[in-house]
Amino acid sequence: MAKLSLRAVQKLTCKKRDAWWTVVLVDPVATRMLIVMARFKFITPNGVTWAALFLGLGSAGFFLRGDTASLFIGAALYHLSFILDCIDGKLARLKGNGTVFGGWLDYVFDRIRVLFCALALMGGQYLRSEDERFLLAALMVVFLDMLRYVDALQIYKMRMSMRAKIEKVTKEQQEAEAAAAASRAEEEVPQVRFMEDLLRENPEAEAELLKQQAGDAQVVDLHAQFRHRFPWYLRVRQALLRSRIRPHLISGIEFQMFVFIVGPLTGRILLTTVVSAVMMGVFELIIMYKFWLSTRDFTRVMADLNAAAPSTAGSIAPHLHRGRHRRGVPEQILADTELLNPQPEDDPGFQPYPQPYEPLIPGEWPPYAHEPQQSAGRAYDWETQPLRQARPVYTPQPYQQHSFPGEGGSVG
Repeated sequence: MAKLSLRAVQKLTCKKRDAWWTVVLVDPVATRMLIVMARFKFITPNGVTWAALFLGLGSAGFFLRGDTASLFIGAALYHLSFILDCIDGKLARLKGNGTVFGGWLDYVFDRIRVLFCALALMGGQYLRSEDERFLLAALMVVFLDMLRYVDALQIYKMRMSMRAKIEKVTKEQQEAEAAAAASRAEEEVPQVRFMEDLLRENPEAEAELLKQQAGDAQVVDLHAQFRHRFPWYLRVRQALLRSRIRPHLISGIEFQMFVFIVGPLTGRILLTTVVSAVMMGVFELIIMYKFWLSTRDFTRVMADLNAAAPSTAGSIAPHLHRGRHRRGVPEQILADTELLNPQPEDDPGFQPYPQPYEPLIPGEWPPYAHEPQQSAGRAYDWETQPLRQARPVYTPQPYQQHSFPGEGGSVG
């Protein structure tokens, strides 16, 4: 591989925005290590991921011992493990050999490392102090780590779903307009752009300016309400993004670093864990609130689009209303009146559904004989068609007592 400068490696591998811990304390070390590691062909992203896991498990072993020196070594190993965890992604981007399995492996190993380190760190302190609060702290760390990443994945999934629906509705309207006016079919169709993408590509630009520069493209803003309620947010965001720091200051990364590095180094493990958990919870609530406002923007955008031309996006297909047991059944069979309304002669034991109560006319039997059933031109005549013969009623016989030989007789 050709030798690259440090600046070129940083530009190729570092994210445009990342956690402040990664930007300040990880990337300066990781990019320099990457320059050396990229020269060797046998070093692969998955191999680096495995190395990060083993270092994390090693730090858990030192955490379990619980003494001051072991806590320092465990914190150093955990930070080195996190650096390798960042290098595997950078190496994949630099060499272009990243895989889907590698991304999954990285995610799963991160969760395993946090689980073992949390149990070892809090368990080691519990064995030394017998303070049960450390057991609760271990459960809290594992739960919050899982919640943070599951919530992030779900919010990302829902945002992609909203964008896909908006793009589908817009495409349907454009196709309808092109079909209505054939002359416009050859014209360039306006493209749908999302404001979050424009801001990501131009972090220092204003939202209104980007909307004007989009030209004929339709710009959809799913964060309009949030920016309207918090106008200062854009200024803070722009100031942080100049240094590649994302506005989410206390994320899952910072939470892990405070628990497994700052806490052991300062000796205030419980206090650091509780404070970092509260701070991460506050930022998570802000993200949820921002997502809620985004869903309201999505509802407004969909209402505006559907007002112009109703769309079938997000609706249930007609054939699904029949239920699973009727899928694939021809409509002619479902609409057959003879199947839906069986006639008495089709089944000798058939009896009509009971009719509303009407007083019987003396001498008239069976009821409703004057209203014969009609079916496909055939009439059922109660007088000519015999009714089902009634079964004989079973009458129990009186019990007769029987005597067995040798019983009830006289002895001669």
